Amino acid sequence: MSPTSHAATSPALDVQRVREDFPVLHQQVNGQPLAYLDNAATSQKPRVVIEALRTFYEHDNANVHRGVHMLSQRATDAYEAAREKVRAFIGAASADEIVFVRGATEGINLVAQSWGRANVRAGDEVVITHMEHHANIVPWQLLCEAVGARLRVVPIDDRGELVLDALGDLLNDRTRLVAFPHTSNALGTVNPSAEIIRRVRAFNPTIRILVDGCQAVQHTAVDVAALDCDFFVFSGHKVFGPTGIGVLWGREELLAAMPPWQGGGDMIDRVTFEKSTWADLPNKFEAGTPHIAGAIGLGVAIDYVHDLGLDRIAAREHELLEAATARLQAIEGLRLIGTAREKVAVLSFVVDGIHPHDIGTILDMRGVAVRVGHHCAQPVMQHFGIPATVRASLAFYNTTEEIDRLADGVAKAISMFR
Repeated sequence: MSPTSHAATSPALDVQRVREDFPVLHQQVNGQPLAYLDNAATSQKPRVVIEALRTFYEHDNANVHRGVHMLSQRATDAYEAAREKVRAFIGAASADEIVFVRGATEGINLVAQSWGRANVRAGDEVVITHMEHHANIVPWQLLCEAVGARLRVVPIDDRGELVLDALGDLLNDRTRLVAFPHTSNALGTVNPSAEIIRRVRAFNPTIRILVDGCQAVQHTAVDVAALDCDFFVFSGHKVFGPTGIGVLWGREELLAAMPPWQGGGDMIDRVTFEKSTWADLPNKFEAGTPHIAGAIGLGVAIDYVHDLGLDRIAAREHELLEAATARLQAIEGLRLIGTAREKVAVLSFVVDGIHPHDIGTILDMRGVAVRVGHHCAQPVMQHFGIPATVRASLAFYNTTEEIDRLADGVAKAISMFR
């Protein structure tokens, strides 16, 4: 489970100091200090992000792109400054390639319904993987059903790693798009994204490639130019930003050729009853009033992560992953689901004879917050022959003491049910 590049070149994080940045962590749940281990579902927000939202609504609240008054100008400047921060964060060539959406789910749907409807025909094929979040399955199913295309799936093995050799067997002259997660939300597996893209490009450089980066950008640096994908999506709330804001990055030439997905204000150039024309990128894909405060908050979250340093974040989270893996593997009857050689700090597990929901409930009684269920990845659960798992997902602000409380809580659950 060695990290891809987790050797920090700067001083280690001062975790106790960093924890002071997150107000929500300093509370009790059921009479116990909160141990928040559900970061893959949503991460907590540092005070600077919370204050940025408050400042916008208290001082700058106005619509963007539409006003000559000072508040509108300030709101527009802050909104577009956030777009530039996102551009730099993922290595995009132009801010025009950054489309603000509600989250990765909307970004994938946008690509499926705009690019997909225009380019995928009956008999064509879309390739995804067996480890997808539902958000990277259902939009392609809907597209394939609508146009008569076929959905094909790259399998995974019992470690929770992609069977890469199967990818070559699935690619053919009917393949139009390959979509896959940079990192699995249910297993923590870090996929060899660059290698997958290299293989697809070598087979046919015209196949379009979408990468779901929801579980990646908060853990490791991402450079879309270096990756050489065509589309990349992520959600703000996974990277310590607000909910309801996310990003679709696409190559400028592809976005320019794609038809609008939604119609309304701010995505138009000229409207008559006979015909309408569209605004330039990225406005063409941002119909209506956007989540202005969310974009601003996302920009501040990116600043926060940048200031901490993704190398230091990765190093800290890898330490936590190693510690948690060792503690959980020592528990008799516990089985980790997802043991890939490259992982982020996500540990999914089951315990013989105890339903994950019962374990989650007992952990909550002890102040430990984990996720239980299928994690919007039912095909993953089907592969392992289980209905659900307990998932503990760690962030840099978690501690080894919280890992001990997780393990002790699982042991308590076992003692209660046996």
